[in-house]
Amino acid sequence: MQNKKFDAIIIGFGKGGKTLAGKLASEGKSVALAEMDKNMYGGTCINVGCIPSKSLYTSAAAVSGKGTAVEQDATFKAAIEEKRRVTGFLRGKNYGKLAQNPHVTIYDGHARFTGSHQVEVTTEKETLSLEAPWIFINTGSTSFIPPIPGATETKGVYTSNGMMELDALPRHLVILGGGYIGLEFASMFANFGSKVDVLVDGTIFLPREDRDVAEAIKQRLEKQGVVFHMGAQTKSISEGPTLLVAMDGKEEEIKADVVLLATGRVPNTKGLGLENAGIETTPRGAVKVDELLRTTAPGVWAMGDVTGGLQHTYVSLDDFRIVSAQLHGKQEHTTLTRPNIPYSVFLSTPYARIGMNEDEAKKAGLEVKVSKIPTASIPKAQVLRATDGFLKAVIDAKSGKILGVMLLCPESYEMINIVKTAMDLGADYTVLRDQIYTHPTMSEALNDLFSI
Repeated sequence: MQNKKFDAIIIGFGKGGKTLAGKLASEGKSVALAEMDKNMYGGTCINVGCIPSKSLYTSAAAVSGKGTAVEQDATFKAAIEEKRRVTGFLRGKNYGKLAQNPHVTIYDGHARFTGSHQVEVTTEKETLSLEAPWIFINTGSTSFIPPIPGATETKGVYTSNGMMELDALPRHLVILGGGYIGLEFASMFANFGSKVDVLVDGTIFLPREDRDVAEAIKQRLEKQGVVFHMGAQTKSISEGPTLLVAMDGKEEEIKADVVLLATGRVPNTKGLGLENAGIETTPRGAVKVDELLRTTAPGVWAMGDVTGGLQHTYVSLDDFRIVSAQLHGKQEHTTLTRPNIPYSVFLSTPYARIGMNEDEAKKAGLEVKVSKIPTASIPKAQVLRATDGFLKAVIDAKSGKILGVMLLCPESYEMINIVKTAMDLGADYTVLRDQIYTHPTMSEALNDLFSI
């Protein structure tokens, strides 16, 4: 077995890991980067997450359920091919950028700890022993498969990864899970022309959102033809695929062409040999880290989804900043000082949110002012012929600070970043109220939203 020493070992080619590899290499450090799947260069977002799903989202939005079945099938196949082109291009770009760096050695193989600073990498041809004073875990997450009989062995049952590799558009799609991933696929496939049923095991739709927001999202999806079944417990999945579902006090069978398991994601820690390095995990299986992303093993950090935190590529990028700063003697930026993380859900009417919602603010005992305007009141929304939804802001009545904003409108995923900047700077809400925006744009709606 070959033994090699490096300044740093990075396990996983995700956003945080690849960025750190490039940074360390630019400083002359020798870096070993191990990735077990050649289709995952660049991480989850580029290959099986944000980018491919948004490529399909864009293709689906362009047709919005129009056309004959033959035309819909052709559109879907073209969309899948375009998605493959985009992800292939970005995957190659990410690999090439590091592969051509003389300070970076990429190993295509499975990595596991054999000691506190030793990692064994098994490739198709050999097994190597690598050693470094700094080791970084960036192995991401994977889809959670619920313990439903037939879920893993029945043909036609997929996770989000498989859904984006289908060769044909399903005429009837059943989705297990009413979270954001499930809703994005529901909206997307309804636009492609599929009949979509969503089975939600709980009785409250999007429980972390204000009720007016959740209901508006649900109504928008129903307008697309999506059917929701609340309180639906899937008992089993059999050939067909056919689902045995308990709801409304009785059991019934639901037949589908394709079933999507959109039941969450879990950290990728299996087979890493963490116990050999004294690295502890949380009860949910994530790598246990402190506010500086240090694991319980000295000289070992973890970044991205594997830590069990928010599953966003931009959070993984900020994890890189936290870790990189430490390597240069700075510890000011931590997960505790990281402010105001926004998120966006790409539906036919996109939804974006940052900060506290109205319900959370009131439960925290804060005196709040709430502003709400309809999307239809925005000139740009009229131009786009996309007037569903509304914009909502929650403001601290005493300080004038922005507590949170919820945007259910076109281009909300861009607008939310303006709000984040204002919140990060601690600006009074009047800054956004009195700002000069270009016209006609969706952003200028912030003038009206904050005119309270």
